[in-house]
Amino acid sequence: MEEILELLEKKRLHELREALVALNPVDVAGFLNEVGKDELLLIFRLLPKDFAAAVFTYLGEDLHLILAESISNQEINDLISRLFLDDAVDFLEELPANMVNGILAHADPAKRAAINAALRYPDYSAGSLMTIEFVYLFETMTAAEALAHIRKRGTDRETIYTCYVTSPQRILTGAVSLRRILLSKDDTLISDLMTTPVIAVHTHDDQEEVAEKFREYDLIAMPVIDNEERIVGIITIDDIVDVIVAENTEDIEKMAALHPSESEYLKTNIWRLARNRIFWLLFLMISATLTGIVINRYQELLKTMVMLAAFIPMLMDTGGNCGSQASTLIIRGMAVGEIELANWLKVVWKELRVSIVVGLVLASVNFLRIMLFVKDSCLRMNIVVTVTLFITIVFAKLIGCLLPMVAKRMRLDPALMASPMLTTIVDVVALTIYFSIASLLFGL
Repeated sequence: MEEILELLEKKRLHELREALVALNPVDVAGFLNEVGKDELLLIFRLLPKDFAAAVFTYLGEDLHLILAESISNQEINDLISRLFLDDAVDFLEELPANMVNGILAHADPAKRAAINAALRYPDYSAGSLMTIEFVYLFETMTAAEALAHIRKRGTDRETIYTCYVTSPQRILTGAVSLRRILLSKDDTLISDLMTTPVIAVHTHDDQEEVAEKFREYDLIAMPVIDNEERIVGIITIDDIVDVIVAENTEDIEKMAALHPSESEYLKTNIWRLARNRIFWLLFLMISATLTGIVINRYQELLKTMVMLAAFIPMLMDTGGNCGSQASTLIIRGMAVGEIELANWLKVVWKELRVSIVVGLVLASVNFLRIMLFVKDSCLRMNIVVTVTLFITIVFAKLIGCLLPMVAKRMRLDPALMASPMLTTIVDVVALTIYFSIASLLFGL
């Protein structure tokens, strides 16, 4: 990259072009992220058009917008014509509506019709992810005819490793790999080579369901069909990797009580970052009032037994940590399809046994810790803290495993029931148990 920067500074453009073309498009995109606007335009126009289109797909949304505003309509239309449909749609969805209308008005009619059709699909659906650049074959073809067809049609297709077999009416009937065609005799019929049934998704299926099918069946491409079982496009693994990253990022942000954002952290202004955080922080701050209500209710007990206050942070933190462990495992299990709502009894029974084991170990260690290191404590105080700790751990783990499942049952995102929300609930439960047991044993 230092050599390329030197070539750029010295305006040795021919050598710069050769050096860039020798790189992977991903690396060139990374380089373009580090240069200024003028250098970005210079380099992008310097690259061969097909290579520039490949680089373009790896650039960020901000650079897409800069290029769209800086290059001519003819250059944009030429770029769009070289992009695969799904990449072209992703690019246009990032732009203001008036700019999109201007671009499409000058686009190739066939490409414009395909883009308009894709833009009509709901966001985050299979239809919005798919590309129409794929190779399809007919059952009556021989292996030799299929190979000739692939050579003719496959040049500008996104993938040819898997070909889909259709009837004359475009009804999806099977799938066949290029490898199998190549290794077959020339006169072998495609109907004898294809596999059926084919794992497919419908145009309006949610992208999360699509990603789950890719994971479950280890696919590199999947056909998209309409309500009449006709194939209308395919989704490739590179698009699904982006979906998986986006979905995981969204879940992590929700688990941390953040409003999900599609923008990169360093490229997001402070007002948007604050807005994404403040709602949940306000909600959690107000909900923490319940903890204050419990403490106020037992003020007389705390005045009499001041030592009780010293153990509150430990009980609340341990309960929150135990609940977070359970909820994280359940949320992850539901996300990858390992746990279903119908398994709730099995989950509760398993977490109950786990919580008893964990509770006994932590309670025993805590009992010894208080006996050895807390000078002003008495046996009854130790029993109160230890018993509360054990019960809190059991309740926290049970609440932690049940809340995400309840959320899913209510058609909410289970990630909403992660650490911040769960901790608030467990804190109230822990304090109520603590003061109730203390009142019972000390007779207050």
